[in-house]
Amino acid sequence: MDGLSLIAGAWMDGERSFLSTPAHGAPKPYSAGSVALVEAACAAAEEAFWSYGYTSRAERAGFLDSIADEIEARAEAITEIGCAETGLPEARLNGERARTVGQLRLFAEHIRAGAYLDHRHDPALPDRAPLPRPDLQMIQRPIGPVAVFGASNFPLAFSTAGGDTAAALAAGCPVVVKGHPAHPGTGEIVAEAIEAARRAHNLHPGVFSFVQDGGNAVGAALVQNPWIKAVGFTGSLRGGRALFDLCAARPEPIPFFGELGSVNPMFLMPEALAARGTEIAQGWAGSLTMGAGQFCTNPGLAILPAGAAGDAFVAAATAALEEAATQTMLTDGIAAAFRSGRDEITGADGVETLVADETQGRQAQAALYQVSARTFAANPRLAHEVFGPLGVVIRTESAEDFAALAKGLEGQLTATLHADAGDLPSAGALLQVLERKAGRVLFNGFPTGVEVADSMVHGGPYPASTNFGATSVGTLSIRRFLRPVCYQNVPEGIALPL
Repeated sequence: MDGLSLIAGAWMDGERSFLSTPAHGAPKPYSAGSVALVEAACAAAEEAFWSYGYTSRAERAGFLDSIADEIEARAEAITEIGCAETGLPEARLNGERARTVGQLRLFAEHIRAGAYLDHRHDPALPDRAPLPRPDLQMIQRPIGPVAVFGASNFPLAFSTAGGDTAAALAAGCPVVVKGHPAHPGTGEIVAEAIEAARRAHNLHPGVFSFVQDGGNAVGAALVQNPWIKAVGFTGSLRGGRALFDLCAARPEPIPFFGELGSVNPMFLMPEALAARGTEIAQGWAGSLTMGAGQFCTNPGLAILPAGAAGDAFVAAATAALEEAATQTMLTDGIAAAFRSGRDEITGADGVETLVADETQGRQAQAALYQVSARTFAANPRLAHEVFGPLGVVIRTESAEDFAALAKGLEGQLTATLHADAGDLPSAGALLQVLERKAGRVLFNGFPTGVEVADSMVHGGPYPASTNFGATSVGTLSIRRFLRPVCYQNVPEGIALPL
């Protein structure tokens, strides 16, 4: 088990190898995944479904709890290699690990309670006229094997044992994970933890497989494999859309639950801007640069009216971002893409550069720009996500222009309103627009960070995600991997899977 893929309980070599690209330390060799390994993993997952899909809620909950325990047992090793591979600080990795195990345990408790099954029962009415009614029961049932793609920016919470994997296993679906090349060692250790939990519960080995990255061909083979019934993905719009199209083009199209990013607009209403604009600007700068801006909920747009209060906000944000420290980005590719997006905005007509990033390699500093609402509307590129610590301030003629600007936005993961008491009538009207644009609308805060809870929605209209009716965070995420089945006139001798 040294740089290998885990296929149905066995650590296996691929056809070739690749070197990791850590932020710190020497690169390490890993065996690349292959189409053959994907096919073996998917076939084993389908075989495993015939037992795992019919386990009790208590059995699956115990499995999730054991995965959490096994991850905690490897905490030190996970943090060590995770920090080396990603450049993320130790405190961030430890916090992300706590979130990951907390999520597993939350899902365990949720399925133990059973409400997620949405069990509905219409008893038979044999004497009803003109026709009797049969006995009808509806229950949510698992759909089958699920493919999960590890995310670059969350090596734990959105990767091997992250939200998609936890939700699918909670639902009763075996999982095949395609590891991310940015953190192959972290993925391998977490896969080891899941395998240890699987063995402890004597589950079919096909319940979980981990295929190391092997390029686009491996990803394409995974989503096109006929045993796979759904896909969970967190990543770029370009990569996600390519996989989404492959899922739709299959002989049996399957759902692709892709979370593809967002610019997460932030609207500052006049009274809030006048009363606490400097405070909001400083908070925005902190949110914008947190984790080198490598969060899908990074608030990249600040929208505020022209005038002295807005000028003060811009001055405070500029000062805060000029003092922000240089940070290491997750990969060389992400850093290069950040600079490309930055340069494209810098060279656009009507864009004023307030803070410039001049770093090289894998390092990044904050970048800040200012445009008019008219310039923003005329250049669609300004509304596209630049993954990193980059913000754009949009100045409107007045707060009355907010609704028009909001209506022109694409789908978002989040939208934020900063509003004081006198702003609430206008904010209420704007909320009606924003709830059609975003999966989460928040007041007087910053969207960076997503609480794992029953009420959370982490998704939104396209292109924020590919399925506006789903969330990738919170207990509702389990519903993605279930489908309703109606049972009619089931004899008393047959037990339904409740």
